Amino acid sequence: MLADFGRFIRATFGEMIRGKTQYYYWMGFLLVWMVGGLVAYLHQLKSGMIVTHMSDSVSWGAYIANFTYLVGMAAAAVMLVIPAYIYEESDMHHVVLLGELLAMAALTMCLGFVFVDIGRPDRFWHLIPGIGKFNWPISLLSWDVVVLNGYLILNFYITTYLLFCRFRGRKPEKSKYMPMVYLAIFWAVGIHTVTAFLYAGLGARPSWNAAILAPRFLASAFAAGPGLMIIALSVIRERMGYPVQDSVINKLRQIVAVAMMVNIFFFLSEIFTELYSGKTESASMHYLLFGLKGHHVLVPYIWSSLALNIFAVLTFTVQKLRKNLNILRIGCGAAIVGVWIEKGMGLVIPGFVPSPLGQVVDYTPSVTEFFVSAGIWAMGAFIFTLLLKAAVPIEMGRLKAADF
Repeated sequence: MLADFGRFIRATFGEMIRGKTQYYYWMGFLLVWMVGGLVAYLHQLKSGMIVTHMSDSVSWGAYIANFTYLVGMAAAAVMLVIPAYIYEESDMHHVVLLGELLAMAALTMCLGFVFVDIGRPDRFWHLIPGIGKFNWPISLLSWDVVVLNGYLILNFYITTYLLFCRFRGRKPEKSKYMPMVYLAIFWAVGIHTVTAFLYAGLGARPSWNAAILAPRFLASAFAAGPGLMIIALSVIRERMGYPVQDSVINKLRQIVAVAMMVNIFFFLSEIFTELYSGKTESASMHYLLFGLKGHHVLVPYIWSSLALNIFAVLTFTVQKLRKNLNILRIGCGAAIVGVWIEKGMGLVIPGFVPSPLGQVVDYTPSVTEFFVSAGIWAMGAFIFTLLLKAAVPIEMGRLKAADF
């Protein structure tokens, strides 16, 4: 067993560092962005958070917006896990592992965005259970740390065990991974629910105090996440020759279509609830949709998001559009960007406007925030590519213990 595991580690690492010229170009491109992000972060670390456009009035910005969005991306892997393991659909079995690898990359980015958002990273150890002043279970943030790291560990165990069995040519024992699969299904819903509660539990921010926030989070996650999976799976099929059946793409398309419709409905319901009543707390929604006191920074963002989401629904439902893979990819891109805007600039920033003193403080990400964020996204793509480079040959039977 140990000897096989040693061969498994050597084989996967060797596969990661070998590739065609295009592979090295792609990894080099990502590495450049990662270095750029690191340089920007070191500048932030040296100069302080003043180099960001966050302030006392708007204390969460691009970093937390990306964090919130990527939690949903990680949770969306459950849309492959349920049909593959619960309903035992064979076509989904071939791709479920790839979805879990994507979830691992997304969770790594989540932790990265939390780290760069901390003004004093030397105090990061307080977020480590059993070591720092964790304040569990009182603090909702501590719950978020537990569920995110727990979900990362679950996905790491499941994927490693299944790939190792495949590498050895052995059939996986269900007793050793199925309990973790069932736990991961509920955990996936939990990670985004806890993140939503982190917002909804802040009583001083009335625009977030809505019971519909958690369902909205899940609906948007199940729209953008499978959309990214469609793009990733279609590229993996074309570039790496992995057998992704059209039925898988079609099922994911249906999931995105329904989830996006529900997400748009939830958003419109919240707009009605906030604006029709005319209550004082609706100022945040006014600021988001129409501007407030001459401030209109977010208006182009949210209307662009709504247009992108509606366009995505059309590409997923109109027969002539959804049968064209290139148009479908464009629709997936629209869903990914539309949901990012809605859950980023359209959710985080309006929660701080107006301030408790009635001030309207505009926020747009600084150049430093842009490069740090881009670097973390590049890191996630780098990790996902490395994981795919090792996992795909094992799944296809090209990389096995008998050859080492």
